[in-house]
Amino acid sequence: MTLFYVIFYDITEDNVRNKISDYLKKKGLTRVQYSVFIGDLNSSRVKEIEAGLRLIKRKEKSNGRFSILIVPVTETQFKQRIVISNEVEEKNEDIIW
Repeated sequence: MTLFYVIFYDITEDNVRNKISDYLKKKGLTRVQYSVFIGDLNSSRVKEIEAGLRLIKRKEKSNGRFSILIVPVTETQFKQRIVISNEVEEKNEDIIW
């Protein structure tokens, strides 16, 4: 059974948010929205990514809002997702949703 992890973040400081985004891309996750990434990960990769995100938080010592949510979902649950959006042509090709 494939297990996806969806990683959401809400970070006010641009430089910290960009570091998180760059880190997740570097780790092979796919951006599905500006502050949402998804990846097919095993438990050791999840722990590695969690540790990396915690390290970034510690180093940045952000005073603003910093929140990251990592949620496991099965492939079946992911396929049942509901997407509500405008039919806007997306300029950013990094985003698949």
